[in-house]
Amino acid sequence: MIEKRESSLHELCTLLDYVRWGASRFNAAELWFGHGTDNAWDESLQLVMHVLRLPVEQTKPEVLQARLTMDERREIMALLEKRINERLPLPYLTNTAWFCDMPFYVDRRVLVPRSPIGELIRHRFRPWLKGEPLAVLDLCCGSGCIGIACAEIYPDAQVDVSDISAEAIEVAQINIDRHHLNERVRAVQSDLFTNLGDCSYDLIVSNPPYVNAADLAQMPAEYLAEPDIALASGEDGLEFTRRLLREAASYLQPEGILVCEVGNSWETLKEVYPRVPFVWPQLEEGGQGVFVLSREELLACEPFFNP
Repeated sequence: MIEKRESSLHELCTLLDYVRWGASRFNAAELWFGHGTDNAWDESLQLVMHVLRLPVEQTKPEVLQARLTMDERREIMALLEKRINERLPLPYLTNTAWFCDMPFYVDRRVLVPRSPIGELIRHRFRPWLKGEPLAVLDLCCGSGCIGIACAEIYPDAQVDVSDISAEAIEVAQINIDRHHLNERVRAVQSDLFTNLGDCSYDLIVSNPPYVNAADLAQMPAEYLAEPDIALASGEDGLEFTRRLLREAASYLQPEGILVCEVGNSWETLKEVYPRVPFVWPQLEEGGQGVFVLSREELLACEPFFNP
């Protein structure tokens, strides 16, 4: 194996050689994609350019034909092999993920940002949110990407990002610092609303754990590399969402809204609460299972949430 690797290091010379080699190895290993790319070629290209500290946009023909030093070849091959051997998602290897056109630091303490809620943020949650919010909560924040993106699009808003995981809060704080938002974004470790005091918000956005037991058991290794606490939510995937629906109205301002992602558990949610008027936005950029409810709707439905 070592001899074969050394032979490859001498035979593969250019940047393009290593992108092609990586893509071939990824396909042979039947890797799963979906954390930033959707195919072996783009995944390999991202990793090669990361090692070379070059933006992917610079992959012009002359750049692809550039010869690599032996140190660069070894570093690239080691990273490509790590992707295969450990089945880690791409952003955990580069420590960078993009959300709402913004870069975020990520590692195995948090989910890789990929929520379709990003599309709603770019559309400023219209038509459901009335006016500009002054107080926003990103609940189950992970890396803090949703709350930080909201802070960018609403420059007058104060934003809380909260998570039950102390490790997730550490990562969120890294991203708050990197985006220079400490004056407007606060990171709080909290189990749902427990440590948020008497705060109330115009907008609560949540991408909570919502994977049911059956789906969790069938997930590819790349997804199982993410923290279980951010994925699993009981047998039917709604353990957390039930609590959220019971409590959210108490932390919303009049005409405030709750926006929550439940992914593949959306059909189960509709079956459990058939009389709740969930609004399911059409997501043009892909994804499913995001609902919107107003404070007034949550209050009217309290008898369904508290049987």
